[in-house]
Amino acid sequence: MLKRIMYKLDNSKIYSYFILAARLLLAGIFISYGIGKLTSTQFGLSDEELITPIGELSNFRISWYLFDLQPFKAFVGVSQLICGLLLLWNRAVILGALLFLPIAANILVMDMSFMPRGFAEAFTWRLSYYLVLDGLILLHYRDRVSKAWNSLVTKSKMKFKFSIWIYLSLPIAAALMELLSPRFFYHLFRNPFGTVRSIIDLLSDTINRLV
Repeated sequence: MLKRIMYKLDNSKIYSYFILAARLLLAGIFISYGIGKLTSTQFGLSDEELITPIGELSNFRISWYLFDLQPFKAFVGVSQLICGLLLLWNRAVILGALLFLPIAANILVMDMSFMPRGFAEAFTWRLSYYLVLDGLILLHYRDRVSKAWNSLVTKSKMKFKFSIWIYLSLPIAAALMELLSPRFFYHLFRNPFGTVRSIIDLLSDTINRLV
């Protein structure tokens, strides 16, 4: 029954028009909010609020101050801008719709957590509606989405087979990988003796805990 309904919808010009309108709506919202963050017209506090003791500010205003910090604000703004543009591009509409989900879901959770009750309820309904529209977009292109999903969840095959001892040594290899990161060589170059001393102290502490 559901397949029959979706088949009729997919072959309906009216429904295709609806999907195009939904794409434009979501893209327009994200592009406008992204530009707002990049041009500093969203987030931040007034001069009066900046000199107000933090205990006298609401959670919403405190969050507005924190969200104004860089590079967080620029990262979110650029992400929303890219997502909006992808929704408008036919070749990348699925990527845009998939990217929309985590961004919108995070905004929804933050609004529910920090906004005053009245605003939180309004934005909860609004963002939930946008998420439903995004879901309908993905459902409309479900044939392409299913191919991508099947590719992602297909079991990956190892090129080589390893013995059980190799698998047991993986925690040590992972620890060495973390230790020998670019940060290690940076500190080793700047302060070789201090870095070696820190490693010796770390190993000694680890051995003492195990013993």
